[in-house]
Amino acid sequence: MSASTAIGMVSASLRNLLRGEMNLTPAVDVTVLAPDETAGPRRINLFLYKITENAFLKNQDWTLRPGTPPQLVDAPLSLNLFYLVTPYAQNDPVTGNATAHQILGEAMRVFHEHPTVPAEHLEPGLADARERVQIAGYAPDPEELSRIWTTFSQPFRLSVLYQVSTVQLDRSPDSARPVPRRVRRIGVPDVRAPWRPPAVTAMTPAAGPPGTVLTFTGQHLTGWRADVVAGDRHVLTGEPLDGDTFTATLPDGLAAGFHEVRVDVSALFRRTFVVEVTP
Repeated sequence: MSASTAIGMVSASLRNLLRGEMNLTPAVDVTVLAPDETAGPRRINLFLYKITENAFLKNQDWTLRPGTPPQLVDAPLSLNLFYLVTPYAQNDPVTGNATAHQILGEAMRVFHEHPTVPAEHLEPGLADARERVQIAGYAPDPEELSRIWTTFSQPFRLSVLYQVSTVQLDRSPDSARPVPRRVRRIGVPDVRAPWRPPAVTAMTPAAGPPGTVLTFTGQHLTGWRADVVAGDRHVLTGEPLDGDTFTATLPDGLAAGFHEVRVDVSALFRRTFVVEVTP
C-alpha cells in the first residue's frame, strides 16, 4: 500500500460505500470536507479529524518479501482513522431537522450492515491490502466532540464518530535489507565424524619415590593441552599433547604417603588419581 495515497484511498472507499448503499430519494451527495467548507445543501459529510498508530500492530517484527534475492522488510506503519460523520439538509418549517436525521440514520445503517468495506467499493489501490478496512462506532469524550466544532467556529450539528482500521503504510524500498546467505559454499560437503571428547583412563605406576615418571594414557587427547597437579605442586601446565599418552614426573620434596594427582585436559576432562610416594 502506498504511503502517500493510502489514507486518501480509505476516505474515497468510505465515500464509495455510502454512495453505493444509501437508499434515499432524492439521492444524497457524499462529501469529504472540513466542517467549515461549504457544498450542496443535501449531503452527508466525512471529516477525518484524528489519526493514531495502531497499538496492537506497532511492534511487528521484520517480514520476508519473496524475490531474487529475498529481502527483509520492516513492519508497515499501521494506523487507525477517526471520522466525524455529519448530515446536512435544509430545515423544514414543520419537521425542522428531520431530513438531516433521516440522512444520518441511513448512513449509520450502511456502516452497521457493512462493518468491513466490501471489495466492490474499495479503491483499486486497496485491493491487495494485507488488512481489511473495518468500520466501528466510536464513543469519544464529550469534550473531544465539542473541541472539533469550536476549532472551526461552527455551530454544533448532530454527528456521529467512527473508527476505521487498519490502514497500513509501507516503508520505502530503501529500508529493505537482503537476507543473509546461509550457504557458505557449493560443492562436495565436508562430512566429519562426530566430535569425541578427550579422556584420561589410566596412570602408571601407582607408587614410587620422588622423580618417578608417571605415564598417563587415554583417548582422543591429540591437539589438547594437559595440566597435572601432584599434591599441591604443579607438574605440567598447558602441555601440548600429540598422542594418547603423556608423562609427568613426581616432584622432589613430596612427603612419603598418599597424594592426589589431578589431571585436567583443556577444561574438557578432569580426573583425580592417587599415587603413593615412597621413601
